[in-house]
Amino acid sequence: MKILAVGDIVGDIGLRKLQELLPKIIKEENIDFVVVNAENTSSGMGLTLKDFNELLKLKIDAITMGNHTWGKKDIFAFIDNPKLIRPANYSKGIPGKGYNIFKCNNKNIAVVNLIGRTDMNILSENPFIVVDQVVNKIKNDTDIIIVDFHAEATAEKIAMKYYLDGRATIVFGTHTHVQTADEEITEKGTAYITDLGMTGPKNSVIGMDVKVSIKRFVTSLPERYKLAEGNAILNGCIFEINDDNCKSTKIKRIYYR
Repeated sequence: MKILAVGDIVGDIGLRKLQELLPKIIKEENIDFVVVNAENTSSGMGLTLKDFNELLKLKIDAITMGNHTWGKKDIFAFIDNPKLIRPANYSKGIPGKGYNIFKCNNKNIAVVNLIGRTDMNILSENPFIVVDQVVNKIKNDTDIIIVDFHAEATAEKIAMKYYLDGRATIVFGTHTHVQTADEEITEKGTAYITDLGMTGPKNSVIGMDVKVSIKRFVTSLPERYKLAEGNAILNGCIFEINDDNCKSTKIKRIYYR
């Protein structure tokens, strides 16, 4: 089985790039299952109903979120859609699902979304404790477990790799919008990369307008971010899974300019 994970979609430019390239990637790479992080899709923050419906037109099996889950009020109209996964370690009692189990090629595939706590400025429960509870709950009902850890700190993501080593099939990071070059298959068969990267404007500061971003850093004055324009990139990873033991056998970064 081949699983594609696409890095954070940033703005309308990123969405259009996904619409352009996803069918081609699925066909050329023989992809069976697709996970996309969409928390920055609508104006760089959150997800509107309009953009969500555009994503549903594509062959996407699971849509994960992050710190901007509640960035657009539309989200409450479709938060319970089975394809949409918000961080599992958000406060208890909020709407939506932190994980879901999907059927693909006679395999049960769980997709779990987590949010980090280091430098995220988001009130959340401990992601390590929560993912432990989730994995223990679903491990007997799933063949493959995919974890999207939406976190800022590299160290926190790497720690999660070791914490889930051999228990999750795939662990990938999102949020920083910069694709890392540390993809690996652990000895226990877990595929890992610290960050998938982003799908959005190439000539930008993690998707935002360059001049505005520089002004913020030079002056230290508040300046409203705005999305960059121009050509887009698509970042992600393709994971190959052994159909017999459901262990990861190969991981390949993708970077479309």
